[in-house]
Amino acid sequence: MKNILKITAGGALVTTILASTLTLNANAGELIYTPINPSFGGDPFMGSYLLGKAQSQDTNTDPNARGIESLSSTERLIQSLESRLISQLISDVGAGEVSEGAFDSGEFSVVVRDEGGQLIVRVVDKVTGDVTNISVGGLFNP
Repeated sequence: MKNILKITAGGALVTTILASTLTLNANAGELIYTPINPSFGGDPFMGSYLLGKAQSQDTNTDPNARGIESLSSTERLIQSLESRLISQLISDVGAGEVSEGAFDSGEFSVVVRDEGGQLIVRVVDKVTGDVTNISVGGLFNP
């Protein structure tokens, strides 16, 4: 019976030590939230960094987006000539040299006319059929 008492006395000592260590006071500081995203009050200089990170992780592509194709030198020349011709047409009508002028390409047609000092530019998209009318008043004297 002496052995049983020794074990019980030792068990009480272990229980007392465990109880005293578990009841120690825990010290903690304040938990403060500091936002990183500038949209939520964070540092405004983090915006470009966060945007760059998001764009580098973005693997989604728009299925309806058109790819940017570089123009050949011939296409650039045609585009430049069309732009120059339309510009000259608007200048001639605006200066009163002609009352109406037209330019026609494969994709669109442009009609420029002077109506009492008001320059009217009508653009017709031949592919879609859309018509755009641009009226500019007070820029040219008839």
